[in-house]
Amino acid sequence: MKPAPFEYHAPEKVADVAGLLRDFGDEAKVLAGGQSLVPIMALRLARFDHVVDLNRVDELSGIERRDGTLRIGAMTRQAEIERDTTVAGAVPLLARATPFIGHFQIRNRGTLGGSLAHADPAAEYPAVALALDAEFEVTNTHGPRTVPASEFFVSTFMTALDIEDVLTGVRFPVWSGRCGFAVEEVARRFGDFALTGAVCAVELDGADKVTRAAIGMFAMGTTPLRAPEAEAGLTGSSAGDVDVEEVGRTAAAATEPPDDIHASAAYRRKVGAVVVARALRTALEEARSG
Repeated sequence: MKPAPFEYHAPEKVADVAGLLRDFGDEAKVLAGGQSLVPIMALRLARFDHVVDLNRVDELSGIERRDGTLRIGAMTRQAEIERDTTVAGAVPLLARATPFIGHFQIRNRGTLGGSLAHADPAAEYPAVALALDAEFEVTNTHGPRTVPASEFFVSTFMTALDIEDVLTGVRFPVWSGRCGFAVEEVARRFGDFALTGAVCAVELDGADKVTRAAIGMFAMGTTPLRAPEAEAGLTGSSAGDVDVEEVGRTAAAATEPPDDIHASAAYRRKVGAVVVARALRTALEEARSG
């Protein structure tokens, strides 16, 4: 099928994008990588009178480390994030999550901002952003603002972005010291959306005690999820004494995963506990090895 007729716009400045979104409101949709939007429009599952293409807005791309954070422009390609040595060194969790996104053809076009703004609860990037307490840079014709990851994801395919907003970049905190990071997921086939998945980050002190822990889960609810009870139980524990299986069960027990044709809620909760345990074990081992 082909999409319904629409008017195409290709601005070159963020200010021009914001102006178009202000003028057309909910009749407009921004186009980033197009990996989700184009099929949806082609199947006529959604219709927009105006499509605002962000691919010529150079100021929306780029990777920069500064002031204890890694800032990545919203239009930065997933393939660039996957290969970039600065990302791998500053935010390993983001670099390690990227190869799980579809296949390389998808990552060549897909963007960081597109994935986050799409807010699929089974996607990897939203879980990473939530676990690491990332901050989202948003702007419109009234000016810029910052939205913490904890407030950005509202529900399935819904975010805190208003119809006039443009996501311009994301700031990820850089963890330092003895840290470990891991991503685990279960999918029917490599490249498919996850049936369940987890991202973990831990920091240890010189005595091998956990001083900081972050656990993010995806495909386990209507949004990406944190596991605050499991994280709190980890903090202060000796890395060698952590019962990763128990932490996994604690994390999964607090979720309400979907029950659909791909997997039952009971399956997701059971396997989700195992996935969290695997990711945590790997992260702890990496942190202990220095």
